[in-house]
Amino acid sequence: MAHRLSAHERALWLRVAATVRPIAGRPPVVMPPAAAVPVPRPPMSAPPPARTLPPPHKRPPPVTAATLDGGWDQRLRRGQISPDRVIDLHGYTLVDAHAVLAAALDDAAVTGARVLLVITGKGRSDRPSRIKAELANWLEAGAFRHRIAALRPAHPRHGGGGAHYLILRRTAPAPMR
Repeated sequence: MAHRLSAHERALWLRVAATVRPIAGRPPVVMPPAAAVPVPRPPMSAPPPARTLPPPHKRPPPVTAATLDGGWDQRLRRGQISPDRVIDLHGYTLVDAHAVLAAALDDAAVTGARVLLVITGKGRSDRPSRIKAELANWLEAGAFRHRIAALRPAHPRHGGGGAHYLILRRTAPAPMR
């Protein structure tokens, strides 16, 4: 008694058969095409209940892709904006650089600085700057993400590839008591 192969078994067999070389002098065996088995459809009754998906969690855009108005971006690209504060992270370990950056962001929020120049260093071709590679991750995951409007590469007069402009959001003034 011959066993009829299911569609799954047939597909599996065809995958195995494709890897086998026929014996020399014998013609290869070709399987006849499988008869199409009709798939039973459920009877038409009431439409299935609509699936309600939870609303998507709205995340702010990444700091590297956050949008500024055209005037800001154009002036940054031309180097026409001078930073309110410079944060130089040269010579720090990753842990220390992260701590210095966090302290500088806290201080900038208190003093009202809006444009920070973060100097990370370019690194070398054989040893790229680890601080530069981690900067966007720190800003994305940090507790200060809500304060940051954008992160842009610096103009050559401000450090070029080894520095970034960090633009902070405007903060509402504290109420008077």
